[in-house]
Amino acid sequence: MVQITSINTLVISRCSVVCVSNDEWRRNLGQKRETRVVFGARRKCFCPYGGRSAYFTELPFNRSKSLRAQAGWLFKGNDKGSELDASCEHSESVNEDILMFFFELDLATRVQYALNVEQYEIAQQLRNKLTEVESEVIKLQEIRRGSASKSEAQDMAISILRLRADLQNAIESENYSLAAELRDKISKLEAKSLAASVKAQAYENSQYAYRLGQKLKHKIFGYQAVICGMDPVCCESKSWMDGANVEKLTRGPDQPFYQVLVNVQEDPNLLVAYVPEENLVVPDKQDMKDRFDHPYASFLFYGMDSAGDFIPIKQLRDKYNQPRHELPYDPQDEEGDGKDA
Repeated sequence: MVQITSINTLVISRCSVVCVSNDEWRRNLGQKRETRVVFGARRKCFCPYGGRSAYFTELPFNRSKSLRAQAGWLFKGNDKGSELDASCEHSESVNEDILMFFFELDLATRVQYALNVEQYEIAQQLRNKLTEVESEVIKLQEIRRGSASKSEAQDMAISILRLRADLQNAIESENYSLAAELRDKISKLEAKSLAASVKAQAYENSQYAYRLGQKLKHKIFGYQAVICGMDPVCCESKSWMDGANVEKLTRGPDQPFYQVLVNVQEDPNLLVAYVPEENLVVPDKQDMKDRFDHPYASFLFYGMDSAGDFIPIKQLRDKYNQPRHELPYDPQDEEGDGKDA
């Protein structure tokens, strides 16, 4: 749980955030301000953000059986993996990662506002909280992006060298039982070190087929998705991978996995998912009239480009070290409709 206190108290604990105006909320989701109806939440709190209303609705750690029974997932496939539904790729850790990113943005905005109105004491308090959040985010990023794996592999390499020296001493002193134990430890450490090195190398040499903000379609479940994060390999827990049948994927867990926003018009309960690259495809035709609504889109993206994809904010691009995507200029577009490309 992360708790952030300032003039107003903000608390995040396994929650979902909705950053929309009241009119936009009703228009996008067809609901009133009863956020518990949409997300099954039990309570909510309020804080202003950028002139909008931010509702933080607490979710239970485990969805109840009654909630699953009432939801009725819309996505059913006839292809490989059709024995699962879209909920198998839902990820609480992805949701928390996005919310932590939101709190960074929110605190940075509050610090700047306090400085603008010359409330320097409040600005310093907020800056201290921002430093705490940034430190926590860096730790999470190191774990997910392989920096921790690289450090872990180096530590294990040092341990292996020490164990080899102990093994040599045990053999010279003819303590063969101890030598056998040390040999087993070295073998296990070498296997773990190799796995950590592979993960760290994957992050350093990562290549993605898709980019931030790109609007895609799920190959099996059919819903629209927009990429808001990416990992070169699956960074979820073993239990999550078992539930999502990751081992049955053609490319397994050692392929890029994407954090995606799911169009709430198609399913308001899923919100975010963690999807392997092989399960995402570019739509045959991008229709600009197709609406993509999601409560997180307002603070992750500036808007949409002429191709219908979303434009990620600079902070999001910096988070994943991704370049700015520029649409190529085609003079034929201007000649064809008389409008700017």
